[in-house]
Amino acid sequence: MDKLAPGLIEVLRPFLGSSWVVYGTNYRKAIFIFISNTGGEQINQLVLEAWRSRREREEIRVQELEPVISQAVLDNPNHGFWRSGIMEEHLLDALVPFLPLQRHHVQHCVLNELAQLGLEPRDEVVQAVLDSTTFFPEDEQLFSSNGCKTVASRIAFFL
Repeated sequence: MDKLAPGLIEVLRPFLGSSWVVYGTNYRKAIFIFISNTGGEQINQLVLEAWRSRREREEIRVQELEPVISQAVLDNPNHGFWRSGIMEEHLLDALVPFLPLQRHHVQHCVLNELAQLGLEPRDEVVQAVLDSTTFFPEDEQLFSSNGCKTVASRIAFFL
């Protein structure tokens, strides 16, 4: 959505609205998934503040994140949802934020990938993948910059 030209998303508004039937087809059971990176910095900041307050990542509720993400979308004139009727009419049912992964989450990804490959966990491979992963913020090195996206290719490199 953050790459979509503002206003273009309005073509889907009839399918999300109250009528449900468009051109004789019932869209009541249709699921539309909109993906966006907008609000990522705000999510990271909120998660970092929670960590600094000694709150676990899993304790952060969606209700804390929704207003932050919505505001990031509404403040961005280049976002596909900027000034859209879909947002103004509250036609989105759910917001699913993806929180940054910590070192132990990436470690689980490495172990799962090794299992998928039919390999036994090897501490030196797990540690090498973790050491080659970029974490932020610079001082704390808490969250993976890429999540688990690069784990598979890194494992292959260290085998």
